[in-house]
Order: sequence, then structure tokens, then C-alpha cells
Amino acid sequence: MEKFFKLKEHNTDVKTEIVAGITTFMAMAYILIVNPNILSASGMDKGAVFTATAISAALATLVMAFLANYPVALASGMGLNAFFAFNIAAKYSWQIALTAVFIEGIIFILLSVVNFREAIVNAVPKNLKYAVTVGIGLFIAFIGFQNAGIIVDNPSTLISLGDLTSITIILSLIGLVLTIYMVHKNVKGALLWGILITYAIGIVCQLTGLYKVDPDAGMYSLIPSAIISLPPSLSPIFMKFDFASSFALGFEFIVIMFSFLFVDIFDTVGTLIGVANKANLLDKDGKLPKVKEALLSDAIGTVAGACLGTSTVTSYVESAAGVAEGGRTGLTSLVTGILLLVALIFSPILTIIPSFATAPALIIVGLFMMTSITQIDFSDYTEAFPAFLTLIMMPLAYSIADGIMFGMLSWVILKLLTGKAKKIPAIMYVIALLFILKILL
Repeated sequence: MEKFFKLKEHNTDVKTEIVAGITTFMAMAYILIVNPNILSASGMDKGAVFTATAISAALATLVMAFLANYPVALASGMGLNAFFAFNIAAKYSWQIALTAVFIEGIIFILLSVVNFREAIVNAVPKNLKYAVTVGIGLFIAFIGFQNAGIIVDNPSTLISLGDLTSITIILSLIGLVLTIYMVHKNVKGALLWGILITYAIGIVCQLTGLYKVDPDAGMYSLIPSAIISLPPSLSPIFMKFDFASSFALGFEFIVIMFSFLFVDIFDTVGTLIGVANKANLLDKDGKLPKVKEALLSDAIGTVAGACLGTSTVTSYVESAAGVAEGGRTGLTSLVTGILLLVALIFSPILTIIPSFATAPALIIVGLFMMTSITQIDFSDYTEAFPAFLTLIMMPLAYSIADGIMFGMLSWVILKLLTGKAKKIPAIMYVIALLFILKILL
């Protein structure tokens, strides 16, 4: 173990790495509950998605451990799963969405091997990169408020407040306050604990009659029939690609794939650099050693995840929690990956947790992603306005792809109008042209 993971070289030991791996698992395990809730909204089998989420996360994390020797865990990405369910699957089908993720993952593998990724990353303006993160955060938070019932449809104003006296909304608000308090107190796994505590309070309310089971109102029994069991079958979603329908979309399908790829690339790069910096893994030039292996691990996870039946698998920023506990090598990831597999037997509990209990986690993840807004340069309006359009259009248009489209097109147009054409990278012209074709076709 010492020879393979080079623990002494990284100034760590087995005990520290194990504790770090457990900490990372606690910080990210909420995705095992949240992802099935989100993807099931597109018609996918909730139990099958739970199994796919756990296995794909474990597989990708183990690949990261052995291929890159980094203390970075991976799982279905927040934001990307919302884009999958509420944009692509809602408009087309979840089979087409899975096909797009599968092909995007293969493209990501090729880009990682030939190092073309750097060209894309360097071409897109920093402000737009930050704006995409912020916009996804707003989008996720909006979904969280909807899942809680705090925001509902309104034929007159499009949206409005729900009935704040509803027991499920009250439970969500209690969970939100408890979770943000635990985050403030730096409780390890605060999001996971917030979900579980909110769920437990819901069970108490059901037992006392405050929470009445009413399937027509979307209120089901919160009490599981068992604690552990074999994980749900993957068969309803395993390898369920629809290449014929996807390719029939033509250029529109290319835009879908590009949107997945764009967010995946920047989400992965940003997470890897941030976690590696905190773990002191960057070299003297500020570069990330074994970046190709790390990106390849991420891409392999995405392809495997699509085959299993889940949305894009990406590096998790929650890995920083394990790094803060001293994790420095792939042994941390190995421990996290094993725990993700162990979690499979607890499916009776983890798959029954309702959306009112997971909504607080979505809202707080949105808050975490909003912090990138401080990095946006608002002094130059040719930079600020495209960033503003990017982040505001995602929740308003209910589409990550449309937010990216508005931001990139406006950035290119404003640079051309203000005589700054030389500052526009060639690849941005290509991207702008693709989006124009999307609008016209």
C-alpha cells in the first residue's frame, strides 16, 4: 500500500487516509439520495437510478484512486443531473439524454488523451466560466424550492409562493435551517445529516398523524419495510440508449452534447484545481501533475455512468472535506469508493426519502455555487452583461444550455461591436455559429 500510493512521499499515513476517505463519503453521500429523486422526475426508475448512482460513483472514484492517485471522489454531478432531467429528458426522453451523456463521455476521453481540452478551457472567458457555475447554482436552488413546494406554478404570474402552512413545506424549512446551521458549525457531512434528520422528523410527524399519507397529493409512507436488502435491479435503465432518435435530431443533438461537454469540462477542471491546491498537489509552476490521468478517470466515469443509467459523472468538490482531514493520495479515494459500494445495501431507506427532505440540500448546494459570483468582473460591461445573461437565463429559461447560449452569443457580439474582435478566440466564433444555427434550425 505504501509502495503503490506513495504515502510517505505525500506526508501521510494509512490511518489519516482512511479517516479522510470516510469524511469525503459523508460529505458527498447526499447524492445517493438526491440524484434518484431528480432523475426519477424524468420517468426513470428511482431504485435503478440509486443503484446506478452508487456503482458509477464507486467505479469512477476507484479509477481515480488507482490511475491518478488523487484524493478526489466522483459521482453524478449536481446541475448536470438537473439539466439531464428537466431540460433534455423533459423535452425529448431520458433515453436520448443518456445517449448524449454516453457520446459526450467518449468525446471527453478523446479530448483528455490528445490534450485538446486545454484549448477549449483557455478559449472561454473567465467571467463566463464563473457565470456558468453561478447560473447552475441558481437553477439548482430553484429546483430545490419547487421540490419543497415553496415555489409553485401560478397561471397569472408564472410562479408564486406555495402554502407555507403545508406540513411538507414546514418540514423542508426546518431541514433548511438545521442544515445551514450544521454547515456553519462545520459538521462533517452536514448535507447528508440534514437530509436524514429532516426525514426522521417526517417519520415522527407521520406517526403522530401530522403527516397524512395521501398518494394523490404526492405524500407517501415514510417508514421503510426493511433497513437493508439487495440493491434494486439496473435492468430498467441499463444500456437504454436511443441512438436512432438521437441522431434524428441532427444538429440539435450536437448542441445537447456540447452543453453536457462544456459544463462537464469546466466543472471537472475547476474541481480538480481547487482540491489539488488545497492538498498541495500542484507543482512549482502551479500545474497539476497527472492531470491527464485525472481527467481520463472523470471521462471513464461518465461513460460508465451512462451505460449504467445515470447522468454525467464528475469530480466532486466535496472531496475537499477529505483533504481537510489530511487526505493526500488515492487511498482516500479507495476508502470512499468502497463505502459507496457498501451503501448499496441500504437502498430501502435511501430510496424512500422524499423530495421535501432533499430540497434543503439542493438549496444549499445552490448557495455554495453562488460564491463564484465574487470572481466576476463587473467593471467591464462587455464582460459583465454576458455573465449576467448566463446566470440569470438558466433559472428563468429553465435551461442550462440556453443560459450558456445567451452568454456566449452576447459576449462575441459585444466584442465585435466594441472593436475588440482580435480578443475573440477562433473557437468562440465556432461556438457562436453553432448556437446561431441552433436558433435558426
